[in-house]
Amino acid sequence: MVTEKRALLAGLSAPGGTRAEQLAAALQGRIRELSPGSAIGTIEEIRQESGLARATVSEAIRLLRDRGVLEIRPGRGGGLFVADQSPVVRLRHTLLSVAGEPGTVADAIELRNHLEELIDVGAARCAGEADVPALRACLDDMAAAPDWDAFLRANWALHERIAQLCPNTMARAVYVGTLGHLTSSTARTADGDVDAYRAKRLRIHTELVDAIAAGDEDAVRAAVARHNQTD
Repeated sequence: MVTEKRALLAGLSAPGGTRAEQLAAALQGRIRELSPGSAIGTIEEIRQESGLARATVSEAIRLLRDRGVLEIRPGRGGGLFVADQSPVVRLRHTLLSVAGEPGTVADAIELRNHLEELIDVGAARCAGEADVPALRACLDDMAAAPDWDAFLRANWALHERIAQLCPNTMARAVYVGTLGHLTSSTARTADGDVDAYRAKRLRIHTELVDAIAAGDEDAVRAAVARHNQTD
């Protein structure tokens, strides 16, 4: 537990970004003063200190976890702790630190698309039967998403789950780093018929998951080609 707390609300006064992003920045400033393995507290303690909703605090924690600066330890004696950053984690953090630069979202999409086949073919080679239900659960979340933003969050969650199956650690770190940036950016609403576009994207992602589950590398490559043309 951090023995000397500072009001997090003071770090949320600067304009720009969502409340979750501002809270993440304030927490990251606190984390810089701590050594790896130090306790940061719990989500509930941060919620009480910041005065923000639990969902906002959880999103801020997820952003910091994706950046590799904290880890969540479940169970008794668990909570939030400063992560011990490996070179790969620092690489992901570098990718996420360029959010303010012009054209970053477009750059992240381009980089992700170039890595998509490598990540997805690697997942197809390594995925076992026990991995498939989690992928299909992500598809279910996409299908059940109540709005466009929720659909995109479920989409990124599926891609992150797929990336976890890829054995190439460096490619996975870079790829997930781009996803972390995309999820923390304001997503563009699809032009035209949103429902039709959602259905098309869901169908393509379903084909991708089917190909990964079958271990069919040719089908994975074909699905990736369609995916990159649509996203």
